[in-house]
Amino acid sequence: MTTLYEMLGVREDATDEEIKRGYRKAAMRAHPDRNVGSEASAHARFQEVKEAYAILSDPAQRRVYDTVYAEEMRRHAHLREEEERLQAERDAEYARLVALAMRFAEQGHNRDVVFGVLLGRDCDESLAGRIADSVTELHASRQQDACQDARSDDAVPEESDQDATHTASAQDDPAEADAMRQSAPEPHAKDEARTGNDRAQMDFFSTLWHGVFGLRH
Repeated sequence: MTTLYEMLGVREDATDEEIKRGYRKAAMRAHPDRNVGSEASAHARFQEVKEAYAILSDPAQRRVYDTVYAEEMRRHAHLREEEERLQAERDAEYARLVALAMRFAEQGHNRDVVFGVLLGRDCDESLAGRIADSVTELHASRQQDACQDARSDDAVPEESDQDATHTASAQDDPAEADAMRQSAPEPHAKDEARTGNDRAQMDFFSTLWHGVFGLRH
């Protein structure tokens, strides 16, 4: 909402002389003769500038405007505070519903059961459907990753006779043992891969969290 002071390009505590200078500058910018091709909009703007100056240049009218303006600003501030409070309540309720859906999904319940549980908690049908779809999809993805990790752990290759001989030889030869240690794979490579998978899942869940409910960042 543009105030009369902003329209003239002056502060709210501007002096009469500052208001007069502000009016002259604003009027020159908005004059139709200086806005060839957009005379109609310039004329409307020019009239607004004149009306703003007429009010602010009159002490009595300016006092009335300042009183009304201050009251309007207080009303807008109250509305913003109320909206922020309601948004915080919506965010908390959404977090509770997602946590509830995750708990039932981790217990092995399918999408329809999760959906029904959310409806039983007075969740909006459309929102309940989105949460149920996303949560069960996330849970299935986690289970798939867990199975892949388990298969990777089981697929450890057996040590061949040649490797055994090489290992025994390395124990007797310090130089060869050092070479083997340098060429061996990093012991935490698999842990880092799992960490990467967990991070990707968390990113997915964060996107779900903000995208489904439209949370602010």
